[in-house]
Amino acid sequence: MLIALLGAVGLLASRHYWLEGLGSLLVYSEEPFHADVVVVLAGDDTGARILRGAELVKQGYAPAVVVSGPACCYGRHESDLAIEYAVAAGYPKEWFIPLPMVAHSTREEAQIVTRELDRLKVSRFLLVTSDYHTRRATRIYRALVPPGSFRTIAAKSEYFGAGWWRTREGQKEAFLEWMKTFAHWAGL
Repeated sequence: MLIALLGAVGLLASRHYWLEGLGSLLVYSEEPFHADVVVVLAGDDTGARILRGAELVKQGYAPAVVVSGPACCYGRHESDLAIEYAVAAGYPKEWFIPLPMVAHSTREEAQIVTRELDRLKVSRFLLVTSDYHTRRATRIYRALVPPGSFRTIAAKSEYFGAGWWRTREGQKEAFLEWMKTFAHWAGL
């Protein structure tokens, strides 16, 4: 009993170390390379993903951004809203290629995106998503495209990162991503 109590106190006292580790296991980000396009995944309501994608074009890594866009709200597609946001932030509308779709998971989205990349004859692309979503998204895309054809670039989440467990939004992002990761591992 005393050992269990001491173990529980030790876990509680060291929680910032192991919680930080749990969060960092979700993140996988690489250095960008020159590519045919940037692909920005849907699922971000803060604009971090679309702005990161636009910055990569501005830095000369690719000439355009394919913007994934499931139907999201009020009859609009996320791709349209994201592009409007980036244009309002000062990026040229011509940089963006909307990809409206019906998808309810990252896996469904990836299947649609990769078909579009094949249609566009894209051989190399940069995959942009939120930092907490990078590892799972990378695994999904690696199963669909040839090795070495893409690199994953993290867009910094406003709530995730060092100390994610201290904010309600950070807790939700980590919890939901871990649940989706477990579901992916289970083949769901």
